[in-house]
Amino acid sequence: MSDRIVSISHIGFLTPGNYPDDDPLQGLEQTLQQLQYGEELGFDSAWVRQRHLEPGISSASAFLAAATQRTSRIELGTAVIPIAYESPYRLAEDLATVDVLSRGRLNIGVSAGKPLHAELIGPLAFDGDWRSYAFSHDRVLRLADKLRGTYLGDEQTLIKTPSGPQRPRLQPYAKGLVDRIWYGGGSQRSADWAGRNGFNLLTGNVITGEGTDDFFVAQYRLIKTYRAAEPRRRVALGRVIVPFDSAEGATRCRYQAYADGRHQRTLSPQGERRTLFARCRRHVGANPGAAFCRSGPAPGQRIEAGAAL
Repeated sequence: MSDRIVSISHIGFLTPGNYPDDDPLQGLEQTLQQLQYGEELGFDSAWVRQRHLEPGISSASAFLAAATQRTSRIELGTAVIPIAYESPYRLAEDLATVDVLSRGRLNIGVSAGKPLHAELIGPLAFDGDWRSYAFSHDRVLRLADKLRGTYLGDEQTLIKTPSGPQRPRLQPYAKGLVDRIWYGGGSQRSADWAGRNGFNLLTGNVITGEGTDDFFVAQYRLIKTYRAAEPRRRVALGRVIVPFDSAEGATRCRYQAYADGRHQRTLSPQGERRTLFARCRRHVGANPGAAFCRSGPAPGQRIEAGAAL
């Protein structure tokens, strides 16, 4: 791997937006305040993830619509929306609305493949047998196509509206939003696909081990594969950071137990897909309680960093 220094051009943070099961407003409001505080501190972007059946953000577009009214400068993003449960057309409408409300600050992170909890949610989200649906990259391409604002039908196709006849296309049209689609890729194949289709790349602390048991070697190769296919787009590198130097003793113990419980999985590839996890280390300086995950070197003109808090 290259020993040259990689500059970080942009730094953001991701938050899950968790909340107590009996008081979702408390957690969601605190997350909105966290985004406001991140803007005040000078972070370049704030991202949320979308999860279903968990006490967290289940609709990233709805949550970020609220965030557009609490912030004015910071970029807002989804990392990621599992697109399998979504209608590409309806999702495009919602995300375009959020981008317009944010005045062009939205970044759309998506992933493809079989989603979490499919056995439970599949019968609720799809008509017919959900197992027959293709959870492929094609759904991402369909989302991008809708966001381009291509008119439906031919030049003679018109619809009636209160303001008169007009050519139909997705509304609102958010100019430039299609260029802010990010694909969350963890394998060489997905990185190459994202690059060939002109999407930006999200990569974090979980990756597929292909030809190596070393997480950082695997991630270096993944980014190199992406850059070979797409040298111009943005790459975001994510790490989990637990800043508990000011935490109380009980909180430190809980964090330590959490880290210890996950340490073993970082030592070798996990499962049939050989999943690799970034190995965490504890800082032993002035704040011995602070934990962080080291980042390996990565090629490319620009690297953007993100921390999951």
